[in-house]
Amino acid sequence: MYIKVYVTPNSRKEIVEKESPTTYRIKVREPKERNLANIRLRQILASEFGTKLGQVKIVSGHRSPTKVFDVLKV
Repeated sequence: MYIKVYVTPNSRKEIVEKESPTTYRIKVREPKERNLANIRLRQILASEFGTKLGQVKIVSGHRSPTKVFDVLKV
């Protein structure tokens, strides 16, 4: 399942807003440097969908605020 995520790094609070079943707006506290925001996004999506971290992969948007993730549900 592909999930589109609009991310805001360096936020004061961590907020997850679900706009539709496949679109999210997520604010994370981690900076975008050293891939920390992407790692945190994978952790959030894994807990949101009840899967393991290894089953959440970035498909596109590695350096963009708009990202597409592939989430494998078991």
